Amino acid sequence: MEQVTWRDYYKIGVDFIDKEHKQLFSTINKLLTISESEDKSEWACREGVKYLKNHTIQHFEHEEEYMRSIQYSEYEIHKRLHDNFRKSTLPALEKEMNEMHFSTESIRHFLGVCIGWVVAHTQTEDLAITGKVTSKWTNIPHEKEKDALEQVIVQLIGDIFQRDAKLISEQYAGENFGKMICCNFSYTGSQKEKWDITLVFEEQLILHIAGRIMDMQYPKVDDMAVNIIRYMSRQFMERIRESFPSLDLFELKKEALMTHEQLIGSFERVHPSCSLLFDTGKGYFAFCASTRDSMRGKILPSINAENAIDSIKEYLSREEIPKRKILLVDDSDFMRARIVKLLSEDYEMIEANSSVSAIKKITINRPDLILLDYEMPVFDGRQALEMIRSEKDTANIPVIFLTGRGDMESVKKVMQLKPEGYMLKTLSDADIKKTIDMFFGLRA
Repeated sequence: MEQVTWRDYYKIGVDFIDKEHKQLFSTINKLLTISESEDKSEWACREGVKYLKNHTIQHFEHEEEYMRSIQYSEYEIHKRLHDNFRKSTLPALEKEMNEMHFSTESIRHFLGVCIGWVVAHTQTEDLAITGKVTSKWTNIPHEKEKDALEQVIVQLIGDIFQRDAKLISEQYAGENFGKMICCNFSYTGSQKEKWDITLVFEEQLILHIAGRIMDMQYPKVDDMAVNIIRYMSRQFMERIRESFPSLDLFELKKEALMTHEQLIGSFERVHPSCSLLFDTGKGYFAFCASTRDSMRGKILPSINAENAIDSIKEYLSREEIPKRKILLVDDSDFMRARIVKLLSEDYEMIEANSSVSAIKKITINRPDLILLDYEMPVFDGRQALEMIRSEKDTANIPVIFLTGRGDMESVKKVMQLKPEGYMLKTLSDADIKKTIDMFFGLRA
């Protein structure tokens, strides 16, 4: 059974606030139990929701009174977030539950939103009351902006998602690192300019975050996990707004969920002004920001109070049959173009024109197979394979050498390095395709 676990790191150090937070978690758990009961009644669910709502509003009032008593400098920002939740989010969710007669779906939606909001708010805005605040970056030189943003994102990943993160790419281009959830936020600035920001979560990161909060093993991303991540992402973006006034994220106009295909499409239309990829140790996280409408001409269905349940259900039910990923490493433009043309219909092809470029692409893309040119200048295939095999995360990726030499001496030299095989560049198109298909067929 799904239950929210109260953990010591949720404590902010103010006794009555910590007690009220713990009571909120306990109330959420009672409602989870009621909603999952086979003999649950609408009346019991209605009363549980009413109790949780009233306790939340009362907690906000107590917290605001405390902030005024200590003359907390960020009181207005904190109160604005409270107001948005109690005057907009809660009434919209309550209306939805009433219209759906407190169905299991509507209660799960309500609880997922509450869990994501409460956990993230506790870890950020509430913790800030005690003095742990994110730096505000103003009037910093342009060349330092990306470094400052990186620092804030790393801190927020630690605060909100409880993961230590490291930046692995300052030029994330939408590479497909497996199943992912993309939370897209569209803002207007004070001068009506547009900002388009997408937070990209690898599926295993979402499962880890949701599993940690709910104290269970999540086998797959479901509606509850998506709503938890959506509202944690909203809190994430609130902290970005506070930390970088220069970004001018004046008003959130739209929230949407993107597919990987839509993410790639947005990159093709408008290249992000900032696109950072982080490794959290439990999956990748990307932050992508564009100062123009990257989705123009491609309308993403907005998620709102009226359609959230159906939108998330449709998003999760989309059928994506992932193609096997092949990284093709060859310094010959002609050879790469030839092989990509042969294989791209059935496989996802990633290209690199040197071993150095290949190492970076291996880290981000996690290919299922590497086709590696043996004879390359400066950093040849032998050296590249040694580096691939030396890293724990890449050591087991199969490698097939590409070689233009078919004499026994050359083949013997290639096979001494123990690749999965070798493939002659002089093979016919049909034989190249057959070789790759047979390789994956044997590993199926």
